[in-house]
Amino acid sequence: MKIETVGIVGAGQMGGGIAHVSAMAGYKVLLYDLSPERIEKGIATISGNMARQVSSGKLDDKVRQDALAKISAAPEMQDLAGADLVIEAATEDETIKRKIYAQLCPKLNPEAVLATNTSSISITRLAAQTDRPERFIGIHFMNPVPVMKLVEVVRGIATEDVTFEAAKAFVNSLDKTITVAEDFPAFIVNRILLPMINEAIYTLYEGVGTVEAIDTAMKLGANHPMGPLQLADFIGLDTCLSIMQVLHDGLSDSKYRPCPLLVKYVEAGWLGRKAGRGFYDYRGEHPVPTR
Repeated sequence: MKIETVGIVGAGQMGGGIAHVSAMAGYKVLLYDLSPERIEKGIATISGNMARQVSSGKLDDKVRQDALAKISAAPEMQDLAGADLVIEAATEDETIKRKIYAQLCPKLNPEAVLATNTSSISITRLAAQTDRPERFIGIHFMNPVPVMKLVEVVRGIATEDVTFEAAKAFVNSLDKTITVAEDFPAFIVNRILLPMINEAIYTLYEGVGTVEAIDTAMKLGANHPMGPLQLADFIGLDTCLSIMQVLHDGLSDSKYRPCPLLVKYVEAGWLGRKAGRGFYDYRGEHPVPTR
């Protein structure tokens, strides 16, 4: 199975990052989103990120120009018809993903592989909503995609070997490291990471420590590069809540119950960096703890 053209559904942080690394690896990239403005914004972000790599000496400007030239806007879903691999990088909401597949599948080449960048939802269940469960697979990139080396590859119960091998070859061509995860809620990274973040929020909720104390303790006491509450803000508190709900629903264990404080922050719209406020307030010159 030869992959030359990669279609991406979603031009946000994750979709844009996947487009970035795919173009750098020499693939023709078709970037789709709901509106032309979102696609333009996504391509502008990719261009800016590549420009920073040039200015820091990590990338040659000619390579940047060649990579950008490989990324094309796909204003209509129909524009993805020629893609060999389509990666869905929409928000972590199963209902939204199902609606996308219902619209997308009839437009795709019957031989095309359909992948999802989901960080927690069952690959088998998502695959069953498509017309090609044998050609459906999970390819979960870490954020930020151009920087993080790991990709989780997750096959559903129906995923054929040829699809699995094609997905692994594609990820290897991006100079990423593969870890193969079984199709259980949140896979490997988030199965371990998100309960830790949730526990840090419980530690804040119960008054064991302040935001600053908790993050400092884990940075200096456990040698983490970023505190768990700072990391939660970076991931997005809505995404953290969604993954904890998937774990809680999928494994039926009370240890995965989302902290009520996490729920309250999401209800308030304090979703982290992208919203300007989360466990830190980002609206000033420097982030300030909100508790």
